[in-house]
Amino acid sequence: MRNIPVNLAGYRLTVSENPEMKMRKVDGREEVVTDREGVTKYTVALMVKAKGEKGEEIRVTLDADPGEGFSEDDMTRVELIDPRVTPYSFKNDRGETVSGVAWGAAGMKPLI
Repeated sequence: MRNIPVNLAGYRLTVSENPEMKMRKVDGREEVVTDREGVTKYTVALMVKAKGEKGEEIRVTLDADPGEGFSEDDMTRVELIDPRVTPYSFKNDRGETVSGVAWGAAGMKPLI
């Protein structure tokens, strides 16, 4: 299963690392990550916290450029547009199984 919609109502999402273009290493050099149509993907780190609980940082891949106004310095509170998760599991170079969920969203907007 891929792109499972999630409901983050009741959670505070705060920018903990500024949005930037998503990069990956290919043959020792970095290249920009794009979708099938060639549109650049972006990534942002968010602190997610429910009231009265300890928070957790997640890294979210955004389908589009989030634009200006998102800053870790300002601790911008945001809302994700169409958030989703995709579970993954694979064996790494050492034969260990690595599992988790990859976070994604169509975009994000600041909460005012």
